[in-house]
Amino acid sequence: MKAIVQRRYGPPGALALEDVQTPVPGPGEVLVRVRAASIFAGDLHVLRGRPRVMRMSTGLRRPKKAIPGMDLAGVVESVGPGVDRLRPGDEVFGWAPGTLAEYACGPADRFERKPDRLSFEQAAAAPEAGVTAIQGLRDHGRVAAGQSVMVIGASGGVGTFAIQVAKALGASVTAVCSTGNVEQARAIGADEVIDYTTNDPTATGRRYDVIFQVAGTAKPWRLRRLLNRDGALVLCSGDGRMSGIDRIALGTLTYAFASQRLGVFVTNEDRPGLVALRELIDAGAVTPVVERTFPLEAAADAFRQLEAGHARGKLVITV
Repeated sequence: MKAIVQRRYGPPGALALEDVQTPVPGPGEVLVRVRAASIFAGDLHVLRGRPRVMRMSTGLRRPKKAIPGMDLAGVVESVGPGVDRLRPGDEVFGWAPGTLAEYACGPADRFERKPDRLSFEQAAAAPEAGVTAIQGLRDHGRVAAGQSVMVIGASGGVGTFAIQVAKALGASVTAVCSTGNVEQARAIGADEVIDYTTNDPTATGRRYDVIFQVAGTAKPWRLRRLLNRDGALVLCSGDGRMSGIDRIALGTLTYAFASQRLGVFVTNEDRPGLVALRELIDAGAVTPVVERTFPLEAAADAFRQLEAGHARGKLVITV
């Protein structure tokens, strides 16, 4: 099969299209014919091997997994022993290792049937970003109807889902983004939009029940000033001098004795998250925002655009 392969850490130019062996599903696994895959900041960190501490898990000198990518949408090609929920021919979306390839293989419990109303490209944009938004707002922010939510970094993959998820939970949403993304934020449901290039979002004088920081480098102590007494700051941003680790550490100290809560989490990539996401999509409450698609052979260009920043939704690679 054709696949994008990464033999070393480095820039997008380190990626190459090669012929590799098609994986075979083992017990509890499914083999999926990939129709589309999306990339996100985590893929970029693995490509560069930064921060270096992450190489303890991804490989010290070179990536342990040669094929990048995790999100996908496609058609089940075959199933391994013990899999009875999915069958060949089923259209699915979810997670697997090495999705920038013609085929990808992973545990069956990391896939769910693709929402009928979505194209493969839209569905491939949904798993990581959509589930991150749900877990951040619903589980860690505990967003409830009637509350106010600020989404910082509202134009990227997670941010565009976060606006829609917060609205689906019954909250009013203030989106923070750059000038070029103001209209997009309004179009997908934001009640108010702050253009951070012309206005300081931490100096509005308003208070919020939940702040979901998806991007940006605003210090936790500054954001605390914008929270109601029992509000919550939820961090999932990798921006910062140490890929956000410095801000997370500072936030932990800042909120240790505060009445407000701090939520820091790593996305739990499980089927219940996909089921919750699919329900929101099927209900018409959430629609993935796809900025641009690339053919498999142009995957390096997709990574270059992702690295350039200021994404408007998700970047998708078609296979």
